[in-house]
This record gives sequence, C-alpha cells and structure tokens, in this order.
Amino acid sequence: MNQPAFKEEHADKSEVSDKKYLKHRSILVIDDEHGIRNFLIKGLTRYLGFIESAENLEIAEELRQRCHFDLIIADIKLPGGSGVEWVQSLRESGCHTPVIFITAHAQLDIAIEAIRAGAADFIIKPFRMDQILNAVDRCIERQNIKRENFVLRRQVDKIYDKSGMIGESPSIQKLCEVIKRVAPMPSTILLEGESGTGKELAARSIHEMSGRTGIFVPVNCGAMSAELLESELFGHVKGAFTGAHQGREGLFSYASGGTLFLDEIGEMPLSMQAHLLRVLDEKKIRPVGSNQEIPVDVRIIA
Repeated sequence: MNQPAFKEEHADKSEVSDKKYLKHRSILVIDDEHGIRNFLIKGLTRYLGFIESAENLEIAEELRQRCHFDLIIADIKLPGGSGVEWVQSLRESGCHTPVIFITAHAQLDIAIEAIRAGAADFIIKPFRMDQILNAVDRCIERQNIKRENFVLRRQVDKIYDKSGMIGESPSIQKLCEVIKRVAPMPSTILLEGESGTGKELAARSIHEMSGRTGIFVPVNCGAMSAELLESELFGHVKGAFTGAHQGREGLFSYASGGTLFLDEIGEMPLSMQAHLLRVLDEKKIRPVGSNQEIPVDVRIIA
C-alpha cells in the first residue's frame, strides 16, 4: 500500500510562529493530486489572505498571468511538463516569484536540479503542514530581507523620520489630514509642489499609513535615459541588450506589495509614460527583452 503524500497533523503552536503577517500574502498551489491540493489549501487558508490552486501547468500559467502571487508551491512532476523547466522559463521571462518544490522522489540529483533552477525550498513527501508553514516562513523572510537590503543600499545616505510630517502651521496640518484620508485608498496619487518642499516625505507618510506590507521605493525619473529607466523600472531578461549577461528584477517587482514613488515624473520620456499608463491600466509589466507579462501589486505615487 502506497504511503500517503501528507500527514494529517495540526501544526504545533510551539513550533510555528505567529503568522498574522501572512494575511496579506498570496500563494499558488500546483499539484495534480486532488488530495494534496485540498490538504495544502485547508492548512494554509487560516494564515493566508489569498490562495489559488491548479492541477497542471497550463492552468497554473493562466492563473499567474491574471494574478499576483508572492509564493508558489509546486510538485516537480506535473501533467503538461516538468515543474523545474517551468520555473526556469519563469526566471528567463523575468519572474522571480519564490517556488517551494514538493516531490515524492528523494534523489539528490533532483534536489540539485531544482535548486539550480531557482527553487527557494525543497520538501519530500510525505510532509506535515508545519513543514510547509516553516518553508513559507523562510521564503517570506528571505523576500523581506532582500527587499529591505535593496532599499538600504539605495537610501544609505538618507535619514527618514518615521514620525511623519512635523509642523503646526495650518498648511502642514491640512496636508497631514489629506494624507490620513488618502493613505488607505488603493488609488494612484499625484503630488504637486515646488522642488524641495517635501513631496517624497509626503509620499513616504502615505505609504507608512496605507497598511501595505511591502516596501517604499523612490526613483528619480529625470536622472536616467529612457532606455535605462525602462530597464530600471521593468527589469530585463538575459540577453535583452549588450551586457545583459543575466536577468534582473525591476523596481516594480522589488516594490511588489508596497509603493513606488516616481519623482520628477514630468521629466519622464513620453515613450516611458505610455508604458507606465499600460501598467496603471492592466497591473502588469513586461521586462525588457521578454514577451511575457508579469502581474504586479504596486501602488504608484508620483
């Protein structure tokens, strides 16, 4: 008799940390076995805000094109192709969503192949729900560290007072009231004001009060050429242009779940403004050199 692929055990509260922060995260589960999909969905639903599932790669790709996912859990062997090859194609297209592989085959060569393809973790069947949750924890933590380090590198010479706007004048008080009112709204925001009047500080305050769990990423649109700005915002795939020896995530991907502040947007080349309008309309980006679109969850302040 075959051993079941999962173990019906509740996660030990002493071993699994508080996961309220996962309520803002989304996961795609891919497995051809109905029982495994149900087990994962049932165990993850109490922690995660959004879960989708697919029984094959064709359905998974359709879901990925429509929705933004923070994490993917997938079997290595699936109807319609190899999970490893699929992840390789994702990386080549500029999508860097972390993938946790699950498999009934415990061979070392399969694990090595999966890690080389870009897998974030590798779990052998049968597994318990606490193993899945701990793997999800590790992936999200790595994502957070990566994004925080990225911001720190860009902002190492800046100091930001998280207390927000400071001042007692009527104009400052009115600005603070407007920020509090618009911060929870998901809409795109345009800030107007002379250079040096604190538009970035206002944008940061909006982000801090918005409840979005991602990071705040500022970019000066007037400091780069159209070609460089396109690669910076949307990323590029390997071989997209001379010197592109490997793929790179763009700022839209780094800011996923957070806020992207486009400073000096009036200086942005018209061709780039057309690309940006499409992102605002469709919530998708296309890395330079790629023919695939990637869903993004980013609030834009300009």
